[in-house]
Amino acid sequence: MITFPVAKINLGLNVVEKRPDGYHNLETVFYPVSIQDALEIFEMDADFPSAADCDLKVTNMQIEGDEQRNLVVRAYQLLKHDFPSLPRIHAHLYKGIPTQAGMGGGSSDCGFMITLLNEAYRLGLSEQQMIGYAARLGADCPFFISSRPAYAEGIGERLQPIPLDLSGWHIAIVRPAIPVATKEAFSLITPCRPAQNCRDIVMQPVETWRDALVNDFERSVFALHPEIGAIKDRLYEMGATYAAMSGSGSSVFGLFRQPVGLDAFEAEGTFKACIPL
Repeated sequence: MITFPVAKINLGLNVVEKRPDGYHNLETVFYPVSIQDALEIFEMDADFPSAADCDLKVTNMQIEGDEQRNLVVRAYQLLKHDFPSLPRIHAHLYKGIPTQAGMGGGSSDCGFMITLLNEAYRLGLSEQQMIGYAARLGADCPFFISSRPAYAEGIGERLQPIPLDLSGWHIAIVRPAIPVATKEAFSLITPCRPAQNCRDIVMQPVETWRDALVNDFERSVFALHPEIGAIKDRLYEMGATYAAMSGSGSSVFGLFRQPVGLDAFEAEGTFKACIPL
């Protein structure tokens, strides 16, 4: 079976307080974007020589680290613990969502793996049960169980669906080949609750967002990497109604009424796309 994990953007991201456990409580709005990976699973032959119950192959982009720590494999392992009848599987992950981009690629793969296993092997899990599993693997993962617009609190795991529809808008996304260290970005932020909640702002016309909808990471990330801030400025110069960085970077997006060309962003390794929402 095959599924197609989608990306997300953050519409506003406020770091409101530091928690006793060292993490930070956030307020943000997640919105799905149809930039996709492809995730396919099929059962191993009984005599296939693998020490792992989930054998993962990643193509199109290089993912650093041990494949057994990949969120796709960890999602399988988590469900296998509670559902021992799950067979050994091969998983093929074709990466289309850029990595280290603030677009939730790994979290999406995790959430979609949980829903794919639930469907393929008739595990009978409800949406809330799948969200519970996803929350054990990462803060953004629960959003991708449904991939519907949602307001998020806590570390991103407490979700409230919202009736936000950006149909008719085009989104231009530019991800430069600049890695952003999330830990360092957090270290430069002073948590503060905003005067107006991002959930309320996004329910107003997009034309009102520019001066109200804020990503708190922009100040620290733009100071460390001025090139990322310059992308936001350029998107506004091109006529974006609203532009912002997604997550802790390094992707920057702009909302346009019409599709736009992105030839201005030609640096080596840059990911760029303009697609309808």
